[in-house]
Amino acid sequence: MNVWKRMAAVLLMLALLAGLATGCGEQEETLTVSAAIGDGIETFDPIYAVDEEDQSLLTHLYENLLRKKTDGTGAVTLIGGMAKSWESEENHDGTVTWTFKLRSARWSDGRVVKAKDFVYAWRRLANPSSGSPFASMLSIVAGYDEVCESGDTSLLQVTAKNDTTLEVVLNGNYDWFLKDVCTAVATSPLREDIVTAARDAAVERNKALEQEDGVAGTEKWWTRTEDLVTNGPYVVNTYEWRDSISLTRFERYYENEAGPLELTFRFVSSPEEAQSLYDAGEADLIWPMTDEWMETMSADESWIPTTELGTYTVLMNNEHPILADALVRQAMTTALDRTTLAQTVGVTARAAEALVPPGVPDDSEDEDFRTCAGPLLDNEEKSYVDRCAQSQQLLAEAGYDSGYHLGELEYLYVDTVENAVVAEELARQWLNVLNVHIIPTAVTEKELRTALREGDYVLAGMELEAVANDAECFLMHWTSDSENNVIHYANSAYDTLLAIIANAPDGTARLGCLHDAELLLLEDNALCPLYTRVTAWTLRETLAGLGRDERGWFCLADIYKRTA
Repeated sequence: MNVWKRMAAVLLMLALLAGLATGCGEQEETLTVSAAIGDGIETFDPIYAVDEEDQSLLTHLYENLLRKKTDGTGAVTLIGGMAKSWESEENHDGTVTWTFKLRSARWSDGRVVKAKDFVYAWRRLANPSSGSPFASMLSIVAGYDEVCESGDTSLLQVTAKNDTTLEVVLNGNYDWFLKDVCTAVATSPLREDIVTAARDAAVERNKALEQEDGVAGTEKWWTRTEDLVTNGPYVVNTYEWRDSISLTRFERYYENEAGPLELTFRFVSSPEEAQSLYDAGEADLIWPMTDEWMETMSADESWIPTTELGTYTVLMNNEHPILADALVRQAMTTALDRTTLAQTVGVTARAAEALVPPGVPDDSEDEDFRTCAGPLLDNEEKSYVDRCAQSQQLLAEAGYDSGYHLGELEYLYVDTVENAVVAEELARQWLNVLNVHIIPTAVTEKELRTALREGDYVLAGMELEAVANDAECFLMHWTSDSENNVIHYANSAYDTLLAIIANAPDGTARLGCLHDAELLLLEDNALCPLYTRVTAWTLRETLAGLGRDERGWFCLADIYKRTA
């Protein structure tokens, strides 16, 4: 009798467990998540996706070699994406070869994801004619400089050894290659046949439209979302321009994850509208928060916002006849009150302490680069009067009794309300302290980048954003041989430090050189950091598992319902 009772108990337990498992499965299968994190999608092309909402969308449609996964505690782990394994080998010439073995995975049209899809995507990104703002991410790949000079993308040392083996040769050891390059939206794989066919079809439609209506068509290869072929965990379901886009889980995705069945991105015109959707239960995730909310939270000393990976900076043309004098640059930098400049921006801005912002890791994920180095710029209110006197003395040492003798200096900035306010405050401070006359000039982002590239500017305000969460990515652009060195800074000691960083035998030596390089760059006053930003977001309290890349985009694929 006891045997039968025990058997009955076991059967009952198994039934209960099966019921619980079925209940959990149903919960995950029916979970839908809605996010309001931007005002609309500008592009579905990975190499041009700059805005956070674009990157957040594309990280669900495309999957790279590796990916970052968030667990229930908020910890982030680097795991395989399209790559099931990866290993490196140091070569005799100092280069490093990474070999990735791809798993069996498919595109949304059923075709197999192949190594050549990564080769095409990376070469397209590196191609100078593409003009991608993320191209410099591949500057650590051997052959990149040659591609920039010749336009021959075959020189980029990214090779498909066969359908399942991808080989990448780097110029040295780069700690951020795996965690940032191999997880980036911009380096996601693309099918050449799909892009080519879609581009040709768009060209024909644009021609037809112009012939019919006399209006130039603006369709891109990705305009028709129903024709997109992607390899990520989700595919496009519906898309309403400037309203919303919904994604459904890709049935043939290689991993049967228990994430949301459907994701919806709602487009809003303001943080206040996003807050309204959240309050109404129509959005589970909202970003950014309203200024009022940020003001309230800032009053709580225990609240710690997230620092954005960028520093708004005044770029100085070091080859300009006036600014070629380091004393003039130092005088202008010393004259600034960054605290007041940050206050003109609002609650999300903080006076810059150096070029590398807080939040960038030092020699481990637990230590902060900025905390370890300390502030390199003086923002103390009590010392500002002395700094003003010092800046006037520096200008006199440069041979100018007054800044009036420098003539009018043009300051370019991208035409936004915020940037205009900053430009006006800069002009006011330089006039009041040094009698330097600044002409603020609003331009488009394209016009600014053209002026910087051609060296046709004196001063320019620009958000310097790193392509990876590593201090090196804020510093590597300013070597004398870098194509991105738009300030024309030249210092052999700085070049040497950056060369050592790329080939440092251990992390301690590398971090030491990074700190020295940042200090040298600022001591030379080659550029002038103004402020960094902080941000915050809200996820509905019944949900957990949200991931956010340090570069700004959100991953909703691991979200789950909290248990009671």
